[in-house]
Amino acid sequence: MSFDRSIKIAPSILSADFANFGQEIQAIEAQGADWVHIDVMDGHFVPNLTFGPMAVKAFRPHVKTVMDVHLMIAPVDPYIDAYADAGADVLTAHIEAGPHIHRTLQAIRAAGMKAGVALNPGTPAEAVAHLLDLTDLICVMTVNPGFGGQKFIDMTSKIRSLHSMIGDRPVHIEIDGGVDPSTAPLVAEAGADVLVAGSAVFKGGSVNDPDVYGANIRNIRDAANGVWA
Repeated sequence: MSFDRSIKIAPSILSADFANFGQEIQAIEAQGADWVHIDVMDGHFVPNLTFGPMAVKAFRPHVKTVMDVHLMIAPVDPYIDAYADAGADVLTAHIEAGPHIHRTLQAIRAAGMKAGVALNPGTPAEAVAHLLDLTDLICVMTVNPGFGGQKFIDMTSKIRSLHSMIGDRPVHIEIDGGVDPSTAPLVAEAGADVLVAGSAVFKGGSVNDPDVYGANIRNIRDAANGVWA
């Protein structure tokens, strides 16, 4: 998994057909997805329940790009090895999920994964100022975590602050929540390079009509890159 700052589209399979995950993952990758984003929710840290390590492990054989696992759970540390065993390439923990985020990031890297830290909308950029050398990715939540399809919360000033703090470090800025062709240019201009999109990718398509996924992915990417169709 090499580092670059080009725009990467990471469809969230939370918006996919739950009865057909394998084919859905194959379809979005064939249609241009750069990463596959998996939202893990525990019904405790966030008010919803989704996937666990066994489900993520079942997704792994279908993911040929980057498996980006976002843990919206608390605590995180007892489950790090399970998600490493499941095959996560990137494992992201919320800074709000526990008191020892340094230990969490160190443990994620020690388990062989890239380490991400997520910030809820109400958490300032400065919260990660002393984490940048332990972090491979910062996920800026542009909705309150827990559900797909929410309205975008403008966090562009936070993204700019993070971009300035990161400097030339090889740290991705990921945006999660409400990303579509209208919001993608705002976050990309501010410095984001990984755009998570759920309903904006999957709407209107299916494994039997995957070209719609491709068109949706291209529209988001072109908007982020300043190329309007």
